[in-house]
Amino acid sequence: MLSAALLTLLSFGLLFLGAEWLVRGGAGIALRLGLTALVVGLTVVAYGTSSPELLVSVKAAWAGQPGISVGNVIGSNIFNIAVILGVASLIRPIRVQSSVIRRDAPVMLAVTLGGLAVLWDGAVSRLEGGLLLVASVVYTVWIIRAARKEAPGEDEGLKPLGVGRALFFILGGLLVLAAGSRLLVDNSIIIARALGVSEAVIGLTIIAAGTSMPELATSAVGAFRGQSDISLGNVVGSNIFNILFVLGLAAVIHPIAGAGVRGIDQAFVLGTAVVLVPLMWTGRVIGRKEGALLLVSYAAYLWLMWPKG
Repeated sequence: MLSAALLTLLSFGLLFLGAEWLVRGGAGIALRLGLTALVVGLTVVAYGTSSPELLVSVKAAWAGQPGISVGNVIGSNIFNIAVILGVASLIRPIRVQSSVIRRDAPVMLAVTLGGLAVLWDGAVSRLEGGLLLVASVVYTVWIIRAARKEAPGEDEGLKPLGVGRALFFILGGLLVLAAGSRLLVDNSIIIARALGVSEAVIGLTIIAAGTSMPELATSAVGAFRGQSDISLGNVVGSNIFNILFVLGLAAVIHPIAGAGVRGIDQAFVLGTAVVLVPLMWTGRVIGRKEGALLLVSYAAYLWLMWPKG
């Protein structure tokens, strides 16, 4: 089990490095196309930092491990709001643009409800997965078209890159992510069996935290630099992407059945999404007190869901 734990830690590093390269390449091209910093955070950065969730869930679905596949998505969405926004807002209060409250947060809440409706019977068919994929494409096209009406954001810590260099980062990032995701899934299963817990619990905790490391690093750095658009857009966009694209693609590749996600997990993923909306409304700032509350809620979730004794 010790070697599995060490390899799991190594996989965290690979996932972080791969996502960082993917984000750098994708954001560099997106900024050349004139997208705003908020939209880059909602799409390119969010999708890039969610690429570990994508590869891990797809690999788990292909290998017939639905608990890991679905648990990773649900656990990552809880982690993104409760831990990542909690940490980022403790570093520096996050200012919220009106467009996030008016447009993006309601979409995230609606997508969360839709994802839970699909998972109501504990299964996701290929048809349901296909519908989620279509919805992800519609959302991405819509958000980019909406961005054309907004002023391009500059000086947000992201820089345009040459096409050749951007492609190098994108391809290199994908290769590193593939290696990291394989290590994480294989060794997390070994740890789950050694601890006597279900694959769903491992997916909701260890794997969810591991695949969310890129989001945590991106949002924390954004908070240090005062880039609220990147920090908040990254989390909101990642949560939308995880349900629509990650869960959708995993189900299309291999229908998911018997995921093992419990009512408490569904309650927390919905609860964090619901609570985030009023937190953003209060002064249009997510302050340090709200961040601390989010972190405490995640600690409570871990205590409630982890097997006792």
